[in-house]
Order: sequence, then C-alpha cells, then structure tokens
Amino acid sequence: MAEKLEMHTKDLTVENIDKIAELFPNCVTESLKDGNPVRSIDFDALRQELSDNIVDGPMERYQFTWPDKSKAKLLANSPIDMTLRPCPEESVDFDNTKNLYIEGDNLEVLKLLRETYLGKVKMIYIDPPYNTGKDFLYDDDYSISTKDYSDLSGDKDNEGRMLVSNPTTNGRFHTDWLNMIYSRLKVAKDLMADDGVIFISIDDNEIFNLGKICDEIFGEQNFIAQMVIDGTPKNDPLIISTSHEYCLAYVKNYDCAKSREWGVVNPLYAEPIRIFNHDKGNYDHIMAKLKQYYKDSDLLDDNISNYKFADELGVYRIGPIDDPQGAGSKDKRMNPITGHPCATPSRGWSCTLETWEQWKKEGLIAFPEDDSKLPSKKTYISANQLDVIRAYFKLQTRKDTDALKKMFDGKKVFLFPKPVSFIKTLIDGCTGEGDIILDFFSGSGTTAHATMSQCATDNKKRNYIMVQLPENLEDNLKHASGNRSKKSLEDAIEFCKDNHYPPFLTEIAKERIRRVGNNIHQSLAQSTLDGKKNIDCGFRVLKLSSSNMKDVYYSPDKITQAGIDGFVDNIKEDRTHKDLLFQCMLDLGIELSVSISSIKVEGKEVYDVDNGYLLACFDDNVSESVVTEIAKKKPVFAVMRDSSMDSDSTATNFEQIFRSYSPTTVRKVI
Repeated sequence: MAEKLEMHTKDLTVENIDKIAELFPNCVTESLKDGNPVRSIDFDALRQELSDNIVDGPMERYQFTWPDKSKAKLLANSPIDMTLRPCPEESVDFDNTKNLYIEGDNLEVLKLLRETYLGKVKMIYIDPPYNTGKDFLYDDDYSISTKDYSDLSGDKDNEGRMLVSNPTTNGRFHTDWLNMIYSRLKVAKDLMADDGVIFISIDDNEIFNLGKICDEIFGEQNFIAQMVIDGTPKNDPLIISTSHEYCLAYVKNYDCAKSREWGVVNPLYAEPIRIFNHDKGNYDHIMAKLKQYYKDSDLLDDNISNYKFADELGVYRIGPIDDPQGAGSKDKRMNPITGHPCATPSRGWSCTLETWEQWKKEGLIAFPEDDSKLPSKKTYISANQLDVIRAYFKLQTRKDTDALKKMFDGKKVFLFPKPVSFIKTLIDGCTGEGDIILDFFSGSGTTAHATMSQCATDNKKRNYIMVQLPENLEDNLKHASGNRSKKSLEDAIEFCKDNHYPPFLTEIAKERIRRVGNNIHQSLAQSTLDGKKNIDCGFRVLKLSSSNMKDVYYSPDKITQAGIDGFVDNIKEDRTHKDLLFQCMLDLGIELSVSISSIKVEGKEVYDVDNGYLLACFDDNVSESVVTEIAKKKPVFAVMRDSSMDSDSTATNFEQIFRSYSPTTVRKVI
C-alpha cells in the first residue's frame, strides 16, 4: 500500500543529530527520554572535536545568554502536529491569488511553512512588540507540549494562545521578550533565500539585545545596517527627548547577497533617496509640494536624485576628481583599500597632493576596490537639504494616516501604523519580479498594502505572506492605557460592529487589504498608461488549527481494543476535504499559493493542484476505475484516504494500478 503521510512538521533536532553523526560519529550516544532509549549528542566529546586544545570543564568565552535560552532553541526545533485550514469565504479571489493571509501564533505558522518555503522568501519585514513595559507578548510556555498548550483553559485568544502583558516590574522583563523573538527569528532564517534580507523595526528598549540575537542567528558578517527612523518626539522625556526608532537589516548570506543587484536604500526617515530618482516629473512634483507647505524654505539647488550613497558620515553623492581643464597633476596616489596606486585621470587630478591627503583624512574620497577604476569625490548632503527631505517624508506619513482614516469611514482604527511609503521603498530596493515578501508580525497589514502598491507602481509581480495572531480588540481595550490608544481601539471595535465582523485585529487588517486592492484596481482601470499588468490584489485566508487527524493517526499502538470502534475514520468529524488538501500540501512541501481546481471522475471529486502536480481524492467508495483514471493523468503526487477504497480488491490493486500507468507517481495515503 502507499506510504502514509506524516501530517506533522519535521523534528529538526533529529535531523541535526543525523548531520553531526555524519561528521563525528563518536559524538553520538544514547539517553533515556520518557523511559525509552533515544539517540543524543555527547556534547563534551563534540566540544573536544571542535577544539585544538584540551577541553576540561566550562570555558570562559564571548557569549550572549539569558534564562531559558536553550529552551527557546529547543522550541524552535520541536515538531508540531498542527495545520492551516483554508477560509475561502473570507478570502479575495481564493482560486487565483498567490497572496496568503494566515491567522495564528506566528511561531507555529513559521514551523508549518518552514519546509514548503525553505529558502524561498526574498524579503522579511517585521515590526514586533517593542517591550516598553506596556505591550503584550506571545506567551510561549516551555513546560508543556504544543498540543497540550492548545488545550489550556484561561484567558486565551480565539486560537487558544495567550497574550500576556510584560510590565517592567516583571523579573523576566527582558528574558520573556528575548525568548519570544529568538525562536521566531531562528525559524524565519530558514525561510529566507540565500540572497534574502530581513528588516526588523525596534526602539531603544531592546535594540542592543536584538542586535546581539541577530548577530548570533544570522551572523555578524551578514549585518547590513542599523537605520535610524525619524519619528515623533516623546511626550515625557527624561533629560533627552528622542524622536526616533531603528530598523535593523541583515542578509541571509553576504556573499550571495553581494552578487545580486540591489536598489539604493538610505536611512533618511527610513526612506531611500531613490524615491526622488524615478523621473524628473516626480522630483518637480515633490518640490512643488514642499514649496506649498514650506513657503520660506531655501530649497535645493542640487537635484536630490544624485544623492544615492550613505556611510557613517551621512548621505552623499559622488563626482569626478579629475581636472576639468586637463591641466592637473598626474602623480601616483595610493588607494588605501587595495594598497596599490590609484588609476590616474587622463586630465590629471583636480586637487593638490596636500588637499588630497586632507580629503582622504576627512573621508571625502570614495575609493574603488578595483585599481583600474578612478576614485570619486564625495559631497555630503547639507543640513538644509536633509530638513527638506524629512519634511517631504513627514508629509508622506501624514498622507498615509489621512488615507487610512478615510478608508475606514473616518475612524482612526490604527494608532501607529508604519508608513506605507517606508515599506514600499524597502520592497522597491530589495525585491523584484516573482519574489515573496513575508511579515509574521503583520499587525494592521501595512506590508501587504505596500507590496500591492509597489507592484502597481513598477509593474512587477510580487507576492506576500502575512501572519498575525487574531488579537481580541475588546480584551486589548480593557488593558489599554492612554486616551489615544483607547480611542483607536474603540473606533476599531465600532467599525467591526458596523460591518458585522468579530472584534479582532485580523478582521480590520483583512478589510484594509480588501479596500486597498479595490482602490488599486480602480486606479489601474482609469489609467491611460500602456502595459499595466493585472496586479494580484487577492489573498487566501488560512487559519492555524489543530491537526485534521485524530490521535489514532499518530499513535495507533496506544488505542485499546475497546476504543477501536470510535476510530473507524482517523479524520476529525468537523474537517472538510479542502482542509485535508491543505494539510497534505504542507506535508508534501507544495506552496500554499499554487492553483487549485477540482474535476469529477465518475462522480468523485478529485483536486488538481498546480496543474496536475498533485491529484487528491478524499471521497468515500473510490473504485478501481477512479484510481485508474487518476493514475493515467501521471501526477507527481497522488493522495487518497486509507479508508476510502470501495473494496479490499481496490485497496489491494492500488499499487499495481499506479505501477502500470504511472510508476513515477509518489503515492500517499492519510
């Protein structure tokens, strides 16, 4: 008979032990777990294998640690028997869209996505809780299994997960936050493409700890930048009133990332200068807006689009360093990067050797890594120019806020949404045709909004995966502090009631994405530009849930004879065939965004996934002739229910039928 699908995520600890066993078989031993012998690692032996001197007891070394860190690692690797259930009724263009909106605890969702999207995500942007002492954290309980955790009673959201406050008076204030973020980033790294990039917004409370965590997970060599995000000054400063946040940027693999073409992203109000570089008309439009808003400003006499570079001294443009008159000195000058003489300009140097040395000391020369190329003179953007640019960005943020308020019938349902223009420019600079963008703290849905908007701007097809816990707005209101926060939650709850939605953050976010999509389609329909692509403004809603399978599926040996009658069918009664299909897709590593259709074979429904890649039938009383028709279509995978055959003969001949018509098809049963 066909092989049985596992219907749960992989145990990465077991895989890692296998990898270590290949390199150091002497480091693999056995230990007892729940009274049963299991393979494990002799870490003392492993430490010795990785050291060039005698290892005897604990060594002093550079490290970053906190209570329960080892458990956070264990949690990231541990398997789960959960699934994602499709909700076509809450989706937009379910059958055709390649965008995903997933509701549920993001750690468990990331685990479910890990195998299917391994190495496929080009860009991740997240804006996790800032750990200010007022925010709610995802509560990961290490003392019990994931399955038991979902059965807990108490103050839970509608997915059975708990959000807990993390006040500064908590003795585990930093520990709880670090454990929460560590396991999620560890899993998220696996989803990133080798040339992929992750952006993480954060404030002063955890910026240093987050940087150390990212250095450990992604590697110090893969750090790209710590951008400073201009914002609103604090109302209650102590000594210094700060008005900024941060955005950390890391790549998965620096060498791979270095080989690809990137856009230029500069940390001016977290916006790239290239926003001014689309075309001259865009620049003139921006300047006109600024003149209207800042009538007394001394506006730029140098086109902002030239300022495409940034370093620790600021943002700069580059220009020639040769003598325009052709009469400059042609003496040899050293390139400090290569240690060799620079290429000499044919027209000679524009400055004396003394001035050259002064410019070099002040960091005003951009040296190439290739000695055949000429160095350039840096000109840094002035304070006045920065003020003008920041003014524009503040106008953009205000525009975003006003547009959202108008979109939600005059209600300010989001208190501090991230600027769409900020995330759009990250997407513009870091992604291209066919890329996947992931946000697993998706909140108000800004990343989905920005992705669709950028696709409409540059005609490139990208797709997003949004993950968000369905936070109960009414529960949040009970714990809210501050009038603005309460008013925003009240507006959001009222909006949900007016539109007959349950009061959850995910409902507000989905409605935002629907309305943004409608606006984009209307704008494109009215556009006179040629070549506009059909922008994907739909999304498939999937919801995290316990497995579709009963306990007997995973542990048939633990079911007593007296209980067998209750398990004639190993699938839970409330699950649909489409639920089963999506769990099979997860188990087989098939992307959840591929095309899905259904065909009838002798009255039985057969799902066709990704144009014949997977054929699945979960109907009862499937005959040999139905199996034969499926086999004749030669799918890569074929899946059926173990109990769905109409006779013992069909079950017996199942394998022979496929061997005859499609021997390469991988046959699976559930």
